Amino acid sequence: MTVNAPRGMPDILPGEIGRWHAVEARVRDFARRFGYREIRTPAVEHTEVFQRAVGSGTDIVDKEMYTFTDRGGRSLSLRAEGTAPVLRAFLEHNLGAGGLPVKLYYICPIFRYDRPQAGRYRQHTQFGAECIGAAEPAADADVLSLAVRLVQSLGLVRFEVHLSSVGDEVCRPGYTAVLREYYRPHLADLCEDCRRRFEVAPLRLLDCKREHDRRIARQAPRMLDHLCDPCRAHLNGVRAHLDAMGVAYTIDPLIVRGLDYYTRTAWEAVSETLGAQNVIFGGGRYDGLAGQLGGRPTPGVGFGMGLERLLLVLEQEGVALGGDPALDVYIATAGADATRALQLADRLRRAGIATDLEVTARGLRAQLKQADRLGARFALLLGEDEIRRGVATIREMATGAQDEAPLDALPDVLAARLRPEAIGKARG
Repeated sequence: MTVNAPRGMPDILPGEIGRWHAVEARVRDFARRFGYREIRTPAVEHTEVFQRAVGSGTDIVDKEMYTFTDRGGRSLSLRAEGTAPVLRAFLEHNLGAGGLPVKLYYICPIFRYDRPQAGRYRQHTQFGAECIGAAEPAADADVLSLAVRLVQSLGLVRFEVHLSSVGDEVCRPGYTAVLREYYRPHLADLCEDCRRRFEVAPLRLLDCKREHDRRIARQAPRMLDHLCDPCRAHLNGVRAHLDAMGVAYTIDPLIVRGLDYYTRTAWEAVSETLGAQNVIFGGGRYDGLAGQLGGRPTPGVGFGMGLERLLLVLEQEGVALGGDPALDVYIATAGADATRALQLADRLRRAGIATDLEVTARGLRAQLKQADRLGARFALLLGEDEIRRGVATIREMATGAQDEAPLDALPDVLAARLRPEAIGKARG
């Protein structure tokens, strides 16, 4: 019986890892540029963290969490989204004691039991950024600009930022009542999920993907027409800041984030290259989340970006990313003692040169084929004669040109040849 990976939890193989490294390196660079520090939270949380934060009636809590009881009888859940654990850690460790705002980012796996979609799996990797402790519209614009400038730097062109407001505890209840009245005559025609949402999460009615229900949603009353004055002023402030930075966006009144903790600003970036599941990143403001988790009310704003979906969109737009990590040197032995090859490999590795070596009993021709398969820039030919003379033969794999260098000088000789300006030059 063959054992396979669980459905929706794919392996990332060595041939794919170069693209991941390129994107993750860019993520970390942009997070640093914007003043964010990394945080790593556990893969599991007490289930109530998500129940309090995300809210009952949401698909995440009702259908998608991986929840289990541990040996101590406690209910735990795999990380179902990124923001609530970060806020939990912020409160638990009093991270705001050194001053606000606190700007944090993470790259971590997210687990949701759902039908696998394009670029979104039951285990997927998310980059998220959270700015905690700033209530002003400038914080919203700053966080959103991080996501936008990041994907632009990677080469994405065919995407749009959709911006809206979901109101707050002052104006949202009135809008919810109006929305229910609009939907009540349509209840019999709605899908099963929407009939359930009508009672527990009416805003989610606007987010249904079924085309019949979307036609009804397009005619529904708009939250933007029911905003209180502070919420309207906040949205206008966000827009003014984005306009000043030249960050393009479209006002979309149908945006409804799938989490209950959002207040005021909400946004999504959608790709033209995907189908119905076309969101590259999404986020917004969550001023009530700290209070829901039992802490002092603290404003916050952030976003989440699925890296699998980002990589899919980059591929579909024809954006080339880094390939497999390059191997600098492969040591091929011809009758030489493996101990000498290991000693040489250790010296080169400690000098910062990526080195692999032959550890089987293959012939020299097979070893050189292996060096070529691994993409080695150079092969070092090490036989009994070379060891006796204290040298190694250096072969440039791209051209076949080769010469000799003393064993003691190899780290310096190879380092010089591996510099970009030295690659491809003839050697005599």
